[in-house]
Amino acid sequence: MLSQQRLLTPGPTPIPDKVRLAMAAPMIHHRKPEFKAVYQETQKYLQQLFGTAQPVIPLSSSGTGAMTAAVINLFKPGETVLVAEAGKFGERWLEIAQSQGLDVVRLSKPWGEAIEAEDIRSALDAHPEASGVLVQISETSTGVMHPIRDIAAVTRERDVLLVADGISAVGISPCPMDEWGIDVLLTGSQKGLMVPPGLALIALSERAWKKAERQHTSCFYFDLLAERANGMKNQTNFTSPVSLIIGLNEALRIILDEGLEEVYKKQWALTQMTRTGVSLMGLDLLAPRHYAWGLTAVKLPEGLTASAITARMTKELGVTVSSGQAPMKENVIRVAHMGWVDWGDLAAALHALAYCLPGSPKGYLEPALEAYHAALREYPPQA
Repeated sequence: MLSQQRLLTPGPTPIPDKVRLAMAAPMIHHRKPEFKAVYQETQKYLQQLFGTAQPVIPLSSSGTGAMTAAVINLFKPGETVLVAEAGKFGERWLEIAQSQGLDVVRLSKPWGEAIEAEDIRSALDAHPEASGVLVQISETSTGVMHPIRDIAAVTRERDVLLVADGISAVGISPCPMDEWGIDVLLTGSQKGLMVPPGLALIALSERAWKKAERQHTSCFYFDLLAERANGMKNQTNFTSPVSLIIGLNEALRIILDEGLEEVYKKQWALTQMTRTGVSLMGLDLLAPRHYAWGLTAVKLPEGLTASAITARMTKELGVTVSSGQAPMKENVIRVAHMGWVDWGDLAAALHALAYCLPGSPKGYLEPALEAYHAALREYPPQA
């Protein structure tokens, strides 16, 4: 049966027509004035998005490349860092840090729970030698949002750098870097930024840049000081991903023309719609509190497998969502609602999920839509 295909996965996400058309334009050279003008304008937009006066460095890589670049440019082998680990991507911080010879203090919580600011404070009190905290803002594997603003208030009091993975947070929920005191903020192109995969973005605070200058990384490719120097000339250190940066420029125009607060309001409303809908189907939420704005992780009843349900949703109804990761692969479904997605897409996703559940639950859609509109009216959410 022919149907519109809806992509509701936590990356890649749907791409607006304007972005696709911009990337389809004839190729230009990355060292010539035409590209430099695009880079300069894109940099201005990125600083607004990140909420920083510092440069935002584009890297030809996935978000994991930016995570790696942060570690190798800021910390020496043997240096102690605290890794906040409560999901698959917290584990990735751990693996990257260990691969670079860092002494890792692991702060773990069960999947579905958040790392609290007081957890960070206690761990740093116990390990005063730690010079960095590595944490997700939104843990994509669980749909948890760690309270990064409160965590930043802890690290600002000390000579400790806060390195935040915002891959599924930037452009989705507020995380103004300078205002909150985040030392490193990074993201990828394929989630809230509505661009294909392959481009990572990273920004450092003034004190993080000072540490990088003392560090003198030995990494040839992910050399952020070299990237910063070339960025001042409106170009990248190595060959630029020209089409991706052109697409990013157009995507940022869309976001900023709408207004960041309006984008966040929509994301918040979609989150409330999704959480209300799945709860009324009788399903439990993996993250009952401290939940992400771009992704809802749903626990399945015993006896159901995520891969079977997600495959049926795609085959029969044209809705693609994701199963869980690692130990939760078959007992969690992750419905993404980030980027170029609206309430109609989420209504289709809720219907597809209910249709594929035993008994096909009813009575969830109208309250879910009411929750969406209520969230729009009542935004911003109360702390």
